[in-house]
Amino acid sequence: MSVDHDSSAPLGEALSPRPPRNTAQRTSAPSAKPRSSRIPAEAAAARSKPSVGKRTHKWSRLIHVYTSMIALVVVLFFAGTGLLLNHPSWTFGSEATSETITGQFPFSTELVDDSGVAQGVDFLSISEFVRSEHGVIGEVDFFGTTGDDGSIAYRNPGYSADLFFDVADATYELRVEQEGWVAALTDLHQGSESGTTWRLVIDATAVFLILIAVTGLVMQFFLKKRRRSAFVAVGVGVALTAGLIAIALR
Repeated sequence: MSVDHDSSAPLGEALSPRPPRNTAQRTSAPSAKPRSSRIPAEAAAARSKPSVGKRTHKWSRLIHVYTSMIALVVVLFFAGTGLLLNHPSWTFGSEATSETITGQFPFSTELVDDSGVAQGVDFLSISEFVRSEHGVIGEVDFFGTTGDDGSIAYRNPGYSADLFFDVADATYELRVEQEGWVAALTDLHQGSESGTTWRLVIDATAVFLILIAVTGLVMQFFLKKRRRSAFVAVGVGVALTAGLIAIALR
């Protein structure tokens, strides 16, 4: 009896018995866990936490930006008034004026006790009178007496008033000088006759400028691409400033 087989298949393959089919459900091999899941939790936390350099750069940038915004107007003010201070001839039509006023106080200039003995000069009443009657402004820079002659000096940016009076007959002479708004601005730049509040503003501005400069340097230090060129520029600036100071002091 002849055996029928596929003539196209090799003879050995056709005659070899086929393995029985496995009807049982095949179980898939367990898949390997992702590489990231095998990283310890401590290492993952360390990776997610920013480095000291990044945190320093972040805070330097924040301080630099907000101090620049806060100090912007004040820095512009000191820049402009610095130009005016360096060029006194730039008055822009602002001229100085002076005025001399004479008169007599409607009260005694001396403090007298209950027994009628003089206890000194009533500077407070005198000062209040000239402020209310003649519009004197500014802080008291000096007051005192020499014999029967007394005086009080008032100072404000771009403004001065000097009061001279006779203690015995209560007559006075008031000299007022107003130097104009340009002089007032330059006095504010210098902190001259500007009072305690404005001096605090100048101190705060100085602190802001220091913060802006320092945080700017810190930011450049953490920018690797610009670090070298930035510090070269700083070195050039320091050398130029030192040289100009040396020339000015000759």
